[in-house]
Amino acid sequence: MSDSESGDAQPLAQAEARIAACEDLDALKAVEREYLGKQGMVAQLLASIPEQPPAERPGVGKRANELKRGVQAAVDSHRDALAGARVDAERRGEGFDASLPPPRPQRGSLHPITQVTRELEDLFQSMGYQVLDGPEVETDYYNFEALNIHADHPARDSHDTFFCEGDGHLVMRTHTSPVQARALEKFEPPLRVVAPGKCFRQESVDASHDHTFHQMEGLVIDRDISVAHLVGAMKTLLRGIFDQDLEVRLRPGYFPFVEPGFELDARCPFCQTGCRVCKRTRWIELLPCGLVHPHVLRHGGLDPNEWGGFAFGLGLSRLVMLRHNIDDIRHLLGGDVRFLEQF
Repeated sequence: MSDSESGDAQPLAQAEARIAACEDLDALKAVEREYLGKQGMVAQLLASIPEQPPAERPGVGKRANELKRGVQAAVDSHRDALAGARVDAERRGEGFDASLPPPRPQRGSLHPITQVTRELEDLFQSMGYQVLDGPEVETDYYNFEALNIHADHPARDSHDTFFCEGDGHLVMRTHTSPVQARALEKFEPPLRVVAPGKCFRQESVDASHDHTFHQMEGLVIDRDISVAHLVGAMKTLLRGIFDQDLEVRLRPGYFPFVEPGFELDARCPFCQTGCRVCKRTRWIELLPCGLVHPHVLRHGGLDPNEWGGFAFGLGLSRLVMLRHNIDDIRHLLGGDVRFLEQF
């Protein structure tokens, strides 16, 4: 072997010896950076090529490439050997403590709508309400007829209903109010019930509208029920939601299953002079409500001369958006884990 060939082989032999002496992956990575890193020996050799005489440049480039290939092969081989040795040691029980607890599985969290729903259920149960559920595929009778919305009633047009294939008597419920009609048939008054759940309407989807959304229906039936009872219950509801007493107001509103009907607004809990949430008005439109219509009571088998009540419909999707300052309703049911991880 010539002196030049011996000198060429010396850096590679030194590198292989240092690599073979590495006892763990950290030491191996350090040696690898020393030879193959951006400031390593191979990079320095390649950077020196333009400074060499033209006749020697091919030889320097060749030595640099041979050193790179040799070091990389030695690193890969020793990395595999270290990994194999670690597995063998674990099989023999070395470096492994069987008494240590295993890694905890990654845990999810409740959906923000579920969180708010459970909070409201707890609140209403503390006020003596029952929590009810009802079918999402509903009959035309319970979704419309029992709620004083007859076949030719103009309110049907505003519901944009999904009708199921067949005889046309099954629909995807457009509100949670059918549970109100079922509760009147099933339970004897006096009664207090709330019914959270999904609703479906054939809406054009945008930032504030979706074909699937969540509501909570509330119903109270008793003797001598008045608007004052309704306002008192709504103030208690708002206190539980926003943790403060809010001023409320009632505006006239038309809903076939209540008479009189109202839109309930509350003072914006997020500002004092107006903000984006309240559209600079200091009022937030929260929910429709009113005294139960006599026709609805009759459909439920009750005498409206003896019994009365109030009902309200709370938009859970809207409430979640208000609480968490969410500007697009599509996030709630979009299934994006990055969004849900925030809750």
